[in-house]
Amino acid sequence: MTDYSDEEQRIISYLRESATRGERYFRSKNIADAIGLSSKQVGARLPHLAEKSDDVDIEKWGRARSTTWKVTLSSSTA
Repeated sequence: MTDYSDEEQRIISYLRESATRGERYFRSKNIADAIGLSSKQVGARLPHLAEKSDDVDIEKWGRARSTTWKVTLSSSTA
């Protein structure tokens, strides 16, 4: 994970651990609350991480009041 910033590492680690436990859908606010960042920091990084991450697949899933992200372990990780 050397090509990730500190914030990106925290987000990816949280998503990987959560996906391993079976969680699949996330909102930036919930991720931010869990790892001590702002929802704006998380939301700005998720689209970039969706392209960059080999650990987890991150997909913009739905948008009601805020964007929901679907996260699954990559086939190479699972």
